[in-house]
Amino acid sequence: MIRSLTISLLIALAVQSIAQSKKPADPLAHTFSIVARDEKTGEMAVAVQSHWFSVGTGVSWGEAGVGVVATQSFTNKSFGLRGLELLKQGKSPQEALDILLSDDSGKDFRQVAILDKLGRVATHTGKSNIEVAGHANGENFSVQANMMLNDKVVPAMEIAWKANTLKPLAERMVLVLKAAQNAGGDIRGKQSAALLVFAPETSLTPWNDKLVDLRVDDSLDPIKEIDRLLNVFRAYEHMNKGDYFVEKNEMTSAMEEYNKAMKMFPLNLEMEYWTAITLANNKEIAKASAMLARIYKKDKNWRELTKRLPKSGLLTVSEKDMKELLK
Repeated sequence: MIRSLTISLLIALAVQSIAQSKKPADPLAHTFSIVARDEKTGEMAVAVQSHWFSVGTGVSWGEAGVGVVATQSFTNKSFGLRGLELLKQGKSPQEALDILLSDDSGKDFRQVAILDKLGRVATHTGKSNIEVAGHANGENFSVQANMMLNDKVVPAMEIAWKANTLKPLAERMVLVLKAAQNAGGDIRGKQSAALLVFAPETSLTPWNDKLVDLRVDDSLDPIKEIDRLLNVFRAYEHMNKGDYFVEKNEMTSAMEEYNKAMKMFPLNLEMEYWTAITLANNKEIAKASAMLARIYKKDKNWRELTKRLPKSGLLTVSEKDMKELLK
């Protein structure tokens, strides 16, 4: 009888061991990431980098006025939407995380971080994550990584987050990714990255509540490319502000914004072109003509576009001035 019980116990333990060690069939996203909140603005963000194609489509999730989620390692994508829904139901990040993991047979292989609009965080690094794996968190942030080259990556991310409090949230997130990579990063190297920033609260125009949405799906240096794209994004923010001032007929303010944009992105012909068109509509024909001449020299199609603008009401000048602009 005792021998029979012993055999049964051994079989049960073996089955349990097999069940615990069986990896899930979910897609891989071994990576490092950060979820964070700007305590000054209330904006929330998630940023990630991996040696895996299009990491942003699986790891990073968020919603304005709710929170952000990073789900990685063996990625259970459902944790993104389900985690956000639990936050909307009033659950704390820890309560949401506990619920997500409660019936997940692959939880030992998961790495998950959840941050809510109050800056509360909860993080899980399963015991079967590929080393080096770990996380560090505190008020308004959590950094997490798995399959890293060494154990210096997570501490470097935490230091970078805490050392750059004066930076805008998006730029601060990129600095954290840079710190992770400089400390060793993913043992396999680099391939893709993503950056999402959300408004602190939902608005009457929810389509504008995702403030930054940048992805690099395949690159030899994805963090450098995300950084470049963020700079371009900021330049276009100035362009949009310039357009706003044009609508209000505040031309001095408009030109200030356009000039800021061109300084940030000097090789962009379109920024220079629309600045010239604004000058023309403001009766500064000589300045506009000089700018347009340089643009036409680089690409003649811009001259053809200028011909088409009056019909759309985007260029309102006399026939004489139009001839000058087309020279």
